[in-house]
Amino acid sequence: MDKIPDQKELEKELSEYLTKKYGSRIKVVAPHWVAKPEKDGEDKGKARKPSRINFDLKPEELEAYLNEYVIQQEAAKSILATKVCTHFNRIRHSLDKGRRPAAGVGAIKNNIVLIGPTGVGKTYLVKLIAKKIGVPFVKGDATKFSETGYVGGDVEDLVRDLVYAAGDDLELAQYGIIYLDEIDKIATAGQFWGPDVSRTGVQRALLKPLEETEIDLKVAHDPVSQIQAIEQYRRTGKKEKRTINTRHILFIVSGVFNGLDKVVKERLAKQEIGFRGARTSKEQEREFLKWVSAEDLIKYGFESEFVGRLPVIAVLEELTAADLYEILRNPNNPIITSKKRDFRSYGIDICFEDEALKSLAEQAALEKTGARGLVSVIERVLIQFEKRLPSTAIKELVVTPEVVAHPSEELERLLAHPEAPELKVRFAQANLKEREVLKEAIWRREKEAQERYHLPLTEARVELMVDQYLNWDCDLKTAFEEMGGLYEQVRRFEDRFSAEHQIQLHFDPEAVDEILWRALKAETSAFEVCQNLSQDWQYALKLVRDRTSQDYFILTREALCDLETYLNQVIREHYQKTLFRE
Repeated sequence: MDKIPDQKELEKELSEYLTKKYGSRIKVVAPHWVAKPEKDGEDKGKARKPSRINFDLKPEELEAYLNEYVIQQEAAKSILATKVCTHFNRIRHSLDKGRRPAAGVGAIKNNIVLIGPTGVGKTYLVKLIAKKIGVPFVKGDATKFSETGYVGGDVEDLVRDLVYAAGDDLELAQYGIIYLDEIDKIATAGQFWGPDVSRTGVQRALLKPLEETEIDLKVAHDPVSQIQAIEQYRRTGKKEKRTINTRHILFIVSGVFNGLDKVVKERLAKQEIGFRGARTSKEQEREFLKWVSAEDLIKYGFESEFVGRLPVIAVLEELTAADLYEILRNPNNPIITSKKRDFRSYGIDICFEDEALKSLAEQAALEKTGARGLVSVIERVLIQFEKRLPSTAIKELVVTPEVVAHPSEELERLLAHPEAPELKVRFAQANLKEREVLKEAIWRREKEAQERYHLPLTEARVELMVDQYLNWDCDLKTAFEEMGGLYEQVRRFEDRFSAEHQIQLHFDPEAVDEILWRALKAETSAFEVCQNLSQDWQYALKLVRDRTSQDYFILTREALCDLETYLNQVIREHYQKTLFRE
């Protein structure tokens, strides 16, 4: 007779079955087969602020953060930074008062409309904001929805996805951001039959979530919510309805809005402010979007109630070749970083000459797809290099204007003369230029380094962060976090040493730089470096203290490299001061 499986075996088998049928989101977790009643009065009615959310971020701080990642779009970044920060600071203000933030009857949420051509950074901006603030983020496509739902779902699924993105943390999810792209595709065309009826229906279905409504998390078409409901009943013995309110969920919608500029132009012409009769190019017509209003959106095909729930409008401009070049030069851009990682996976270092970046930007501008064009152009230029160089002994590649213009010919030339002195020199010069650009970017964030990471910058630390970025496959944010963490370890060691040995110890800036360098070189912690060093001078410092009564020491780089000379100097200075006093 087969052995009866225990609880864990049953859970495992059931999880495997559900995963095969519904995907990896399904997992059975049943720590208790017997219902456990909840404790009465446990945190009921208490306003709690999730610690992971940066509620008190200021608009200028968020805008400065966006400036480090996004080129141009100054007006859009300003509007987004201001209204997003205001949204979360209003929530914080209520939470600080000790009450749950209530929207109130007729309250207007700062939901935002982003208008701009493809590839200008709409999605990128919203993702950066969500990451900076620390809230869950989901993206949906307006064209996938209909009034009655799609494949058994509806627009409320966006909110349920937000809960999933928050790790099923309802407290965190209620402050999340939902980004709905291609919103212009659900505008009607002034007709009342055919597909436009469905588009109007989607607008109406979005009205309540955009403002405030309770969304039931348990729905028939979602097996995850069904199993969660079962688990809730198993734990508590109560059949509870799990819901989430959308009053504080920020909605940001976006679209290209082709033809909206003509609607704005027509309205302005009727107002007779100088636009009537003027012949304009396509680029000039896009300029009219700067004056877009709610009236224009309604005429474009949106319900007035729908537009009323999206009070903030931000317009993004089409990127020029000069803008695309600045994107490529930005150390925080993922395009060049990603390509470096591709080649580094084969042990090949790649760098780009400045003129090559300009050529790539000019080619991408012709494609009229914004930053997406950069990816296409770079792939097209380097695909043969990526295929053939890993099979050779070549470990350095400099992308020159000639490579951009004639990739096949330049590849054959490189394969024929891999040790050409000219290419070696150009690689070294391009690498040096790249380091200078990185250093400038780091120094621009000196204030942030001090305030956020408590890290004073020095030339040596900047050089170390540049090395991290170039050699260790990380971005600038990671480099700052890593260096800030190591610096904090040094200061923590000083405090612990003082507490354990009653000797006040302080490393001067150059000594700290030496410790940081040793930690990064050995791929260990700065705390461990300090501990290893202290084994050499811990006893010696106590000896000096006993002989001179000195209990405060400033350790220099020289002290770390030559302890005996440093101690002799300390003793000599002590006796000189003693003789002088006598």
